[in-house]
Amino acid sequence: MSLWQSVGDGLRDEAFTVLGQHVIWSDMIGNLFGLGALALGWRRSVWTWPVQFVAGAVLVTAYAFAQLSGGLGKQLLVMAVAAWGWRQWHTGRQDRGGQIAVRFASWRERAALVGATAAGTLAVGGLFTAVPELSWNPWPDAYIFVGTLAAMVAQARGLVEFWFAWLLVDLVGVPLAFSSGLAFSGLVYVIYLALALWGARDWWLRSRTGAPALEGAPA
Repeated sequence: MSLWQSVGDGLRDEAFTVLGQHVIWSDMIGNLFGLGALALGWRRSVWTWPVQFVAGAVLVTAYAFAQLSGGLGKQLLVMAVAAWGWRQWHTGRQDRGGQIAVRFASWRERAALVGATAAGTLAVGGLFTAVPELSWNPWPDAYIFVGTLAAMVAQARGLVEFWFAWLLVDLVGVPLAFSSGLAFSGLVYVIYLALALWGARDWWLRSRTGAPALEGAPA
C-alpha cells in the first residue's frame, strides 16, 4: 500500500463517536482547517487562503480514495478559488495597516453576485439531479456549494457582503450536516454562524471611514 493510499484510508477512518454520531478524520480535520480559514478571514490575514486551500486538499484526498467524484470536484473548485483569493489579497487595495481594505459592494456588484449565485445553483442542482451519484441531496448541496464559492469570491474582493453570504449558507448547512450524519460539520457550521455574525459587524465598522474596529476584535 502506498503512502498516499494509507493517508487517504486513514482520513476515512472514524475518529470518535459522540452522542451516537460517528465523526471521521477527514470531516474533522478538513472542517477544523475551514474554521481556521474563516477566523483568519475575520482578522483580514492573507493566510486565510492557504489554510482554506489545505482544508480543500484534505477533503479532496478523502473524496478521491472514496471515489466520490462530486465531492472531489467541489473541493477542487474551492481550492482554485482559494488560490485566486490569495493573489487578490496580495494585489488588492490595502488600508493604512497594510491589510486588505474592506467595503460594501455596489448595487451592480450585488446584482451580479446574486444573479450568478442563483444561476449557478440552478445549474449545479440540475447537474446533481441528472447525475444522482454526484449528490444524494442535490438542491441543498448545490445551494451550499455555490453559496460557498460566492462567499469566497466576495471575500477575495474585500466585500462586507461576504459575511452575509456565509450566514445564508449556514441556514441550510447546519441542518443538512446533522441530517447527513456529519455531526462535526454541523457543529463547525454553528461556530461559523457565530463567527459570521461577529465578522460582519467588524468588517461593517471597518468599511466606514474613520470608524473604530469592534471592541475586543483583533486589529
